[in-house]
Amino acid sequence: MYTLSDYNYDLPRKCIAQQPAVRRDRSRLLWMDRNSGRIRHRRFDDLVQLLQSGDVLVVNDTAVIPARIMGRKETGGRVEVFLLNYPGEEPSVNSGTVTFRCLIKASKRPAGGTRLFFKKGVTAIVTGFNDGIFEAAFSFTGGIDATLDQIGTVPLPPYIQRNGHNVPCDDPTAYQTVYARDKGAVAAPTAGLHFTPELLRNLKAIGVDIVPITLHVGYGTFSPVRANDIRDHRIHTEAYRISEKTAQTINNARTANRRIIVVGTTSCRSLEYAADRSGHVVPGAGMCDLFIYPGYRFKMTDALITNFHLPQSTLLMLVSALAGRDRVLAAYREAIKIGYRFYSYGDAMFIG
Repeated sequence: MYTLSDYNYDLPRKCIAQQPAVRRDRSRLLWMDRNSGRIRHRRFDDLVQLLQSGDVLVVNDTAVIPARIMGRKETGGRVEVFLLNYPGEEPSVNSGTVTFRCLIKASKRPAGGTRLFFKKGVTAIVTGFNDGIFEAAFSFTGGIDATLDQIGTVPLPPYIQRNGHNVPCDDPTAYQTVYARDKGAVAAPTAGLHFTPELLRNLKAIGVDIVPITLHVGYGTFSPVRANDIRDHRIHTEAYRISEKTAQTINNARTANRRIIVVGTTSCRSLEYAADRSGHVVPGAGMCDLFIYPGYRFKMTDALITNFHLPQSTLLMLVSALAGRDRVLAAYREAIKIGYRFYSYGDAMFIG
């Protein structure tokens, strides 16, 4: 249960979705009973039949920023910069510059003091490097958000490729939830990609309360677990925020013994991290570093809507903690057998 290899499975590459579904809410949905492991095959918009009046649906309203920027060094060499910490971790602002933590891809690792040049007059100076992460002070001539929209592109996960290469997103709206509001993520909370405005309206019409929280998904979500004993793994931290209104709605539901259905592992981690010992959510903001793996006792999550996750990933471990490793891997094998689509643009599970 605690050995990394316990969370491995074989996935044919053809099962990795490379394009979004033609219609978000027509994705396939594997419905799994978390207690018995029984599974049924539905469609995502069947949630209208699977949810009921009084349920609380918790969604992550983070928005993916155009964090991938192409530029050049003073010598003319090309560089690719991937921003890691804006704005969820409050980048420092000083004298008209903004300091970012970032990844920089170049033919040769840029040394401290290297100047970088981008479109729209944006420049940067490399100020530090530690454990594979650069720091760079960027100078913007206009507003940061507006400038990033002009010079940056939304990054896609590394397993989404075109002609064998990872590429920027060719349709930013497809890699953004319809309820995205708060800019700060560098990857989408992909379980939410299946929802449409129509489906959300239909769920509200049957009496489902839909409440937002925010967790800015960081690049660390793609970081592999390297420890053979998963308990030795240190998970990445991500900025979260839960409003008083959302917390009150969730806590009222908990008191009334109504179901709390969480959309995505990001929402799940945030709620569980913010829960006190009595099983109520405490509103506020901070940095979430909760690693959920089998043996964890859930305080807030009654059911989970999630995509299919990478082998040996912390996300797969979280799902296994909720429904049991053997049951989850059996469900994955069944999904592979009948042609479900995996990962960010893939199909979904409802575990309840």
